[in-house]
Amino acid sequence: MGTETNVLTAHVPLSLAEKVEAMVSRLERSRGWVMKQANVDAGRVIDHQSIQSWAESLSTDKPLPPPAK
Repeated sequence: MGTETNVLTAHVPLSLAEKVEAMVSRLERSRGWVMKQANVDAGRVIDHQSIQSWAESLSTDKPLPPPAK
């Protein structure tokens, strides 16, 4: 069984959006799939526990700094 997910929207430079669209067409995959693969391939991942701890701290008097890769 997979992990539940949610789609987020972000503004990106037009040149990047055009590159993503070209890959979407060439690979016949979704934009979400292409973006996910790009981040993983580039090593831009942060472990779940670090994100969870940071997110939970946001509602406290002393929020943690955002986690770094």
